Amino acid sequence: MILVTGGAGFIGTNFILEWLNQSGETLVNLDKLTYAGNLANLTSLEGDERHQFVRGDIGDTDLIRQLLRIHRPRAVVNFAAESHVDRSIHGPAEFIQTNVVGSFKLLEAVRAYWNGLNETGRTGFRFLHVSTDEVYGSLGASDPPFNETTAYAPNSPYSASKAAADHLVRAYHHTYGLPVLTTNCSNNYGPYQFPEKLIPLVIHNALDARPLPIYGDGSNVRDWLYVSDHCAAIRAVLERGKIGETYNIGGCSEKTNLQVVKTVCAMLDGLSAGSPVVPHEKLITFVADRPGHDRRYAIDAGKIERELGWFPRETFESGMRKTVAWYLDNQRWVANVLSGDYLQWMETNYSERVMA
Repeated sequence: MILVTGGAGFIGTNFILEWLNQSGETLVNLDKLTYAGNLANLTSLEGDERHQFVRGDIGDTDLIRQLLRIHRPRAVVNFAAESHVDRSIHGPAEFIQTNVVGSFKLLEAVRAYWNGLNETGRTGFRFLHVSTDEVYGSLGASDPPFNETTAYAPNSPYSASKAAADHLVRAYHHTYGLPVLTTNCSNNYGPYQFPEKLIPLVIHNALDARPLPIYGDGSNVRDWLYVSDHCAAIRAVLERGKIGETYNIGGCSEKTNLQVVKTVCAMLDGLSAGSPVVPHEKLITFVADRPGHDRRYAIDAGKIERELGWFPRETFESGMRKTVAWYLDNQRWVANVLSGDYLQWMETNYSERVMA
């Protein structure tokens, strides 16, 4: 069995659903259930003995040690993180606590557990840490994409906290021999993403005829990765990755934010023609940019393609069609996650931004 942390969040949810569908191997899912963790994502697993949910924090050393002692996992896959750049700007303390201190405490508990395994168990064990391309900083328009040897240059409290966690994972391998693997992915999109992120936010606002806020001039570039492709990459790294190595995971889909929003609008025009405002592109509204907004991210995924045979199966267009269709088919899920905390966050982040 394996232990998955942060398994009620966006990527963790998709990973667990696909893991149990494809491998059937039992797992324990540890999640703190903060604003972005939603146990309702996993209602299809109710009564499934292969999935055991535990509410808790990766920083709770006693709990982590207890789970490791009782369940004896062959691997830990760490998704647990505060992950929204804008929230990190408004309140960085939680990001340091979870992403840095929490990762340290998790590593310490895992190291003690690993040291206590027999030789076969130690040889087969893996700690897979899921990280982000934002640790590499920002690229110019003509710069080559990030690869695994790109120097770290984080520019936000969020990316700095993830960079710190990455360095701790690396240090625990080189100092203690802990068999670690690290993945750095580009922007994910797909089902179950909390609607403060760009794509689900645009879908939700467009259907309600509300403004579609775009920072600055909309020309910031990101590489977009469909979440199912990301989950497949993580499985490949866990199964075949070389201990101590880092693998960049990208979708080969560089798009400006404006291109992304216009693509979503065009798909909604065809799939939801009864919306109050069509074409939905009329709702696009440019707002003041956020502080320190990185201009461009791009991923060179050549290493994972060459060494592990992974490549993204979805194009940006095919993945986006699946994503828009899912949100249209799951409006009840969207309504259920739009809590008071979310509405308060939207007010905090957007209400005082003057039109750009």
